[in-house]
Amino acid sequence: MAKDIILGLESSCDETAAALVADGRQVLSSVIASQIDIHKKYGGVVPELAARAHIENIIPVVRESLDKAGVPPHQLAAVAAAYSPGLVPALLIGLTCAKTLAWAWDKPFIGVNHVHSHLQSVMLDEPAENFPAVALVVSGGHTSLYHCQSPLELTLLGRTLDDAAGEAFDKVAMILRLPYPGGPSIEKLAQNGSPHAVDFPRSMLEKGSLNFSFSGIKTAVLYHCHGKNMTGPDRVPSMSDAEKADIAASFQAAVIDVLTQKTIWAAQQVHAKTVLLGGGVAANSLLRNQLASRCHQMGLKLCIAAKKYCTDNAAMIAGLAYYKLKAGLTDDLSLEIQPINHDPRFDTKR
Repeated sequence: MAKDIILGLESSCDETAAALVADGRQVLSSVIASQIDIHKKYGGVVPELAARAHIENIIPVVRESLDKAGVPPHQLAAVAAAYSPGLVPALLIGLTCAKTLAWAWDKPFIGVNHVHSHLQSVMLDEPAENFPAVALVVSGGHTSLYHCQSPLELTLLGRTLDDAAGEAFDKVAMILRLPYPGGPSIEKLAQNGSPHAVDFPRSMLEKGSLNFSFSGIKTAVLYHCHGKNMTGPDRVPSMSDAEKADIAASFQAAVIDVLTQKTIWAAQQVHAKTVLLGGGVAANSLLRNQLASRCHQMGLKLCIAAKKYCTDNAAMIAGLAYYKLKAGLTDDLSLEIQPINHDPRFDTKR
């Protein structure tokens, strides 16, 4: 049986990626050029530097993805790229490249929402779909809960009102003077600490509320480390490694308690039987284990993205693009980037 093979490109932040995916789930190749070494000395992503690296890397990763899959351009069903949300200069590189290739190869072009594609990452290399479901997308830039009837029918149930969970991890890592990116550094240090050492706040845990807020816990960590009379942002906290580990473990536990509880509440509110978990923070082992335990207790099926597909990648872009292609949702080459997360073709509510 002939397969619909889609080339996907991802450049919404600091990963330049290309992938070929057949029929929405079979990953034929996935190539990622990381920029961690470029940005780590700044403790976060610098948009201009990210864009320069995307320009240098985009064509090489496309060539490598085609070569690894052994698929020539004429066998592609479409070319897709993330167009929203993300950093303006970064999004422009991947979107422009994808539109150019689609035009040159005379293929349909498909714009994909980066956040929604994180849900599709759960389905990659899996034998079956798992809809309807409640889905948690949790990353450096986004923390959102969706009710998913299908890959293309999403209702927004809750979102972060300030910092995303991954952003809070990065900022707390900076406070503790840990290496960038903050998520893996916090998780590693937390293994040596007690999650009960510091009683950090669990924000917005009023039953029924599905929105998130992680700004308060970040501030609580800052005050705990420095005190309210700080001498300056560059002051290094005077504490032992054991104290830092306790802070990391307590902070991580507080964030994951909130993520887990609100996901369970969301499933209960919409009577879902399946929970999906994707996004960069979905690679966190405590989150994976704690959500698995709660889902088991509640009789819910849990599907988590493989760790290699948790961080930004192009396979998830191509995966979601397959369903848009089948639904006839292709785009004109005039499609522009949308740095803010909004897609009128998706039913959303606050």
